[in-house]
Amino acid sequence: MESRFMFDAAQLRARYNPDGSRLRSDQLELLRMLQHVAEICREHDIKWWLSSGTLLGAARHKGFIPWDDDIDIVMLRKDYRRLERILRKEQNEEFVLHSVCSDVEYVNCFAKYRKREGRVESSTRRYNYYKWRGIGFDIFTIEKTNFFAAKAASTIYGNIQHLTSYISWGWLRKPLIRLIELLSFVLIFPLLRLVGLINPRGEYHYSLGQGWAKHRFFMSDTMPLATAEFEGVELPVPKDMDAYLTKVYGNWRELPSPEQIRRCIHCNEYIREIYGVQDK
Repeated sequence: MESRFMFDAAQLRARYNPDGSRLRSDQLELLRMLQHVAEICREHDIKWWLSSGTLLGAARHKGFIPWDDDIDIVMLRKDYRRLERILRKEQNEEFVLHSVCSDVEYVNCFAKYRKREGRVESSTRRYNYYKWRGIGFDIFTIEKTNFFAAKAASTIYGNIQHLTSYISWGWLRKPLIRLIELLSFVLIFPLLRLVGLINPRGEYHYSLGQGWAKHRFFMSDTMPLATAEFEGVELPVPKDMDAYLTKVYGNWRELPSPEQIRRCIHCNEYIREIYGVQDK
């Protein structure tokens, strides 16, 4: 893979996430949390790998994209079910697996490994209902299905659940959330999984309901997993990083424009730190 890129890494670090900044401190805390989960996965032979912007950061920056405030990892759906059982039994006093099972207000079909304490600023309407609001990283799962099934599932589930965020009465909102989940997980998703069997190319997509249906995974590009440097640590990555990154980002070696970078930063705390203003 090409190793030279047309940017000044030190200059980017100084601009967006210098040592001592809130963003850099949170990035390193997320890395510590990821290493904790990685050790559990190693002990139990659970396969996972870096994905999305985190994989892009590993390939292009050998660590976090300087302005990124998140970590994304991926695993097969069956492996996540094993990890979920382990983490729910762990009873960690510092971290928690935030999912539809642990918090009725958390409606995302992907999980988040989150700090129990603390709060990240968010403009998302539902965020204030969450049981835990600390920093965390995303755990996505993939399954063998086609684009239509993945898109239909995320559109139906996401749009219906979004409506519940406008209900201010918890006594009404919470039962409706659970009813939507029941209908989706027991009826709609199983039917769409049958549709997903029409899959001549053997595509994998994010598991039904998670979103980002255009992201495609192929086991020929992914397994056996390789490793790449990420913040001085060797972490699992797809066998062919370039194939995945090119499918998702096109010319991933080229930096986005300053305007695009600014739009990528979602947390007002980091926006104020980097740009000295309240809002984007």
